[in-house]
Amino acid sequence: MANNSVSYTGVKNSIAETNHEGDFGCSVKELRSLMELRGAEGLHKIQDCYGDVQGLCTRLKTSPIEGLSGNPADIERRRAVFGQNFIPPKKPKTFLQLVWEALQDVTLIILEIAAIISLGLSFYRPPGGGTEICATATGGVEDEGEAEAGWIEGVAILLSVICVVLVTAFNDWSKEKQFRGLQSRIEQEQKFTVVRGGQVIQIPVADIVVGDVAQVKYGDLLPADGVLIQGNDLKIDESSLTGESDHVKKTMDKDPLLLSGTHVMEGSGKMVVTAVGVNSQTGIIFTLLGSGDDEEKEKEKEEKEKKKDKKGKKQDGAVENRNKAKAQDGAAMEMQPLKSEEGIDGDDAKEKKKANLPKKEKSVLQGKLTKLAVQIGKAGLVMSAITVIILVLYFVIDTFWVQQLPWLKECTPIYIQYFVKFFIIGVTVLVVAVPEGLPLAVTISLAYSVKKMMKDNNLVRHLDACETMGNATAICSDKTGTLTMNRMTVVQVYVADKHYRKIPEPDLIPDKTLDLLVNGIAVNCAYTTKILPPEKEGGLPRHVGNKTECALLSFTLDLKKDYQAVRNEIPEENLYKVYTFNSVRKSMSTVLKNSDGSYRMFSKGASEIILKKCVKILNSEGESKVFRPRDRDDMVKKVIEPMASEGLRTICVAYRDFPAGEFEPEWENENAILNSLTCICVVGIEDPVRPEVPDAIKKCQRAGITVRMVTGDNINTARAIATKCGILHPGDDFLCLEGKEFNRRIRNEKGEIEQERIDKIWPKLRVLARSSPTDKHTLVKGIIDSTVVEQRQVVAVTGDGTNDGPALKKADVGFAMGIAGTDVAKEASDIILTDDNFSSIVKAVMWGRNVYDSISKFLQFQLTVNVVAVIVAFTGACITQDSPLKAVQMLWVNLIMDTFASLALATEPPTESLLLRRPYGRNKPLISRTMMKNILGHGVYQLTVIFTLLFVGEKIFDIDNGRHAPLHAPPSEHYTIVFNTFVMMQLFNEINARKIHGERNVFEGIYNNPIFCSIVIGTFIIQIIIVQFGGKPFSCIGLSIDQWLWCIFLGIGALLWGQLIASIPTSRLKFLKEAGHGTQKDEIPDEELEEDMEEIDHAERELRRGQILWFRGLNRIQTQIRVVNAFRSSLYEGLEKPESRSSIHNFMTHPEFRIEDSEPHIPLIDDTDAEDDAPTKRNSSSPRSCSPPPSPNKNNNAVDSGIHLAIDISKSATSSSPGSPLHSLETSL
Repeated sequence: MANNSVSYTGVKNSIAETNHEGDFGCSVKELRSLMELRGAEGLHKIQDCYGDVQGLCTRLKTSPIEGLSGNPADIERRRAVFGQNFIPPKKPKTFLQLVWEALQDVTLIILEIAAIISLGLSFYRPPGGGTEICATATGGVEDEGEAEAGWIEGVAILLSVICVVLVTAFNDWSKEKQFRGLQSRIEQEQKFTVVRGGQVIQIPVADIVVGDVAQVKYGDLLPADGVLIQGNDLKIDESSLTGESDHVKKTMDKDPLLLSGTHVMEGSGKMVVTAVGVNSQTGIIFTLLGSGDDEEKEKEKEEKEKKKDKKGKKQDGAVENRNKAKAQDGAAMEMQPLKSEEGIDGDDAKEKKKANLPKKEKSVLQGKLTKLAVQIGKAGLVMSAITVIILVLYFVIDTFWVQQLPWLKECTPIYIQYFVKFFIIGVTVLVVAVPEGLPLAVTISLAYSVKKMMKDNNLVRHLDACETMGNATAICSDKTGTLTMNRMTVVQVYVADKHYRKIPEPDLIPDKTLDLLVNGIAVNCAYTTKILPPEKEGGLPRHVGNKTECALLSFTLDLKKDYQAVRNEIPEENLYKVYTFNSVRKSMSTVLKNSDGSYRMFSKGASEIILKKCVKILNSEGESKVFRPRDRDDMVKKVIEPMASEGLRTICVAYRDFPAGEFEPEWENENAILNSLTCICVVGIEDPVRPEVPDAIKKCQRAGITVRMVTGDNINTARAIATKCGILHPGDDFLCLEGKEFNRRIRNEKGEIEQERIDKIWPKLRVLARSSPTDKHTLVKGIIDSTVVEQRQVVAVTGDGTNDGPALKKADVGFAMGIAGTDVAKEASDIILTDDNFSSIVKAVMWGRNVYDSISKFLQFQLTVNVVAVIVAFTGACITQDSPLKAVQMLWVNLIMDTFASLALATEPPTESLLLRRPYGRNKPLISRTMMKNILGHGVYQLTVIFTLLFVGEKIFDIDNGRHAPLHAPPSEHYTIVFNTFVMMQLFNEINARKIHGERNVFEGIYNNPIFCSIVIGTFIIQIIIVQFGGKPFSCIGLSIDQWLWCIFLGIGALLWGQLIASIPTSRLKFLKEAGHGTQKDEIPDEELEEDMEEIDHAERELRRGQILWFRGLNRIQTQIRVVNAFRSSLYEGLEKPESRSSIHNFMTHPEFRIEDSEPHIPLIDDTDAEDDAPTKRNSSSPRSCSPPPSPNKNNNAVDSGIHLAIDISKSATSSSPGSPLHSLETSL
């Protein structure tokens, strides 16, 4: 191993290495090889090399208690020797690459070819004077000067193509930049707690260096590798590295190695950092995934060789890998044999994956849009083909039949020129028909919304979540911190036989009781929880750490006692044993060893749980008296229920003494230890409802969204808070259930969950109290899979704890709390609420609906243009053998109408009125009847105007007739007026398109959108320039003022006509069809799905440009991941793999919360759970053990087969489908 790793350090560091070897007692490679060991091996290695962890700290020149000195020079030096905690991201695509991708568009390629042919032919001069004979066919003779200008049209087409490409590329580029900004912002916000110079401080993850002493606690995502110095009940989920979903217990004497990218599921502790950045376990995997492109090529070679010889694979693979392992010494060695054995199924899996990729769930909107774009594209293709055929036939029949001209050899180029002209007209029709603005509009609209949502405290991690939110029909919200302030305060207390309605004076409580109370709270709260002085003068004291514990600590301060003094007396190292809080125990206990060998244990937790374990209680003298079950029932009735009904959370504080004796208590037997307690007091903690929540909930209910509260609190507290928030109204017929009761109702005799049973409950359920994380997940899954209502429910979930991970991933949109949330929750979520406030969710709904409406507005506008332009080009070409709108003009129309209009209409700010209607639902068509009425109505007006101008325009304006012009005739006033009027009508119709629900006032709020105004005015100015000075390339000629006024007047007519259309009641127009339905997966037979994937037509291909490359890359990454998963057991092979993510934190931060619809084991039920009911809970999560379930909901199922795709289908960085504009945004990672 050692000889291999020299190559890693490379020339650059080898010199540095020798100088620094003297400074620190260990080198990068020693530490790296240490972290690659597991469990006992690692422990032996530490003992052999360093003596113990203390020795390791000494060699790293750090103190386990004080940490690093924090002296900048020292930290810099450590960075130089051991690297920094940063993994270089993959290089973004350059602008040129994006340009090249934009050029792959089919329609553009056709246009380029046509333009080049046209250019080539225009320079060709046939010999002799044959031109006269041939040209008679055109009905007019051109003069020489004009013929010279034949090349202009080709060049103009090429220029406009370049224009379109640059705009597209620029859009992609800015999108990518935005996304990277977002990414880095998420990363910068991630802080970690370290000890420096004896002070506990929070520093950005990137600033952690080797030798830092970091504090780890429940819910953390470890940012670097390290060795445990001190731990309490620490359990880690290492599934992101090993694929094993069981939590690994970390102790000093068995397994002290902590790895980056893993999650702390329980407990707390301290570790000394031994490897950061590229040298950490995550970093090694990252380098294997290859941020560099040079590796890509090597991989390609490798793949070819693999295909060539699977037999001679072993030796081969090893050699290949040695090359690749220049950067990854140790890891590669371990991975050799694994890779060769897996090679075969690796390839099969890849084939499988290829087959399954396109079936990925699109977001609702994208699904509808892609379908619509494809339909429109097909129609356009048919129209353009017919146009070309008709033109060619007409020309051939007219020339060779009617005029009976022979085909002369010297005339051939001229005829070909005609054919090329017809071809260009055909392509133009196609270009106008294909709405390439659609993907652009979606992207712009989403990118714009995401940027603006940042201001509304929504940090969007997955773009399509924003749009899904607009469809939300249900929100399952946590209580603590989301609906309430999460600033817990103790307001009532039962102590010394008396129930105090407000906090008593300290002298009312017996001293003995008071001491026990203060000690019990000070020691038995995490030492990371503290009350700090306020940041601003006169502000509230700052609460750091767990909010409930903060309430208890400030309660001791209210009793005029100082908890910090107790903590200084009993530092964290002296705690004998800590049973940390977790969702199963719902309590926390700390054991202290007294000097005489006896033990004292303090416990605190949910009152109903702790009181059941109490056998004594402290009376008014501070003496303990017997506490019988009868007394307990009294207490519950007289103290706990009244507190709970006022919305207080009740916490009981108790203690137990273990006498000194020959037998040490069995600390592992929790049930025996946590028993025979003596109750000290019961406190009622209030978490006041946030002032803006009731209003926000009212808005949600008005908007057709049901808000449900899911909380771990007891049912009375929950009901009280729900009533205060307005989730429950007195007298309503709604259910409030406890987790146990909920489980009893939804399970059958065998303990399996039945969808029918859930369906009976959820429509009325408003509050679920005392719920476990599994209940939350069950509820969310039950609502999503439900078929009772005709619309599939779209569920949003909020969560802050690690245990909310599965529910957040399962939900359509997961909201994590930015302040109180753990890293695990943030990672599983789609949107992070930076202010933890429920009213921000309402803002997200508003933005989501706005995205939907923006797209609809754009569609209404775009389709009107398309319908009109296609019909005009088609009929014009058929009747006059020449499209009234020239190719270049069409391209200009297309550019303004697609690109600019999508900008203008997609950036409309949301209004409150969006919250006055019900959600659209997943299969509501994109184009409603009203919109269809508008499209057709405006189409009729525009066509009437254009055709009138085309056929009788020369008489009205008293100008020359522009029809039947010869091949290279100069532009005519006639056709210029047609073109100008067409553009004017589009401009004014853009204003009409601002409203899609049939509102009368289309100007309402127009000044709130500066982008819209500037685009309309800008387009108008450019149009004037084109018409007046465009000349030959644009086939335009300057118009006089009154001609201009007429054009503008006809344009304004569109606004008046819009008012007329708005007067027609839509309900009368039954014959109008809606378009752009979302397909229900169930409706399509599988064969059709397959076919759908086969025929990639223009719109699809347009959308899929970059994606194909991306999937190729993904396949390669897949192979690499296989190499990396050396520590995986074959059991999990193919079941769960970490997804490829774009940054160290994003890479492995999916603890395998892969609870898809068929996952047989929910890793979150703690194994300490009463053994008998654990199995039922586990199996109940799915009947799949034997066969894949006939899942009614294919939405979150990758493929219903045993193997889940290695890419997390439900929601991951690649969540949008291939063939969706969004997808390219997310793949830009």
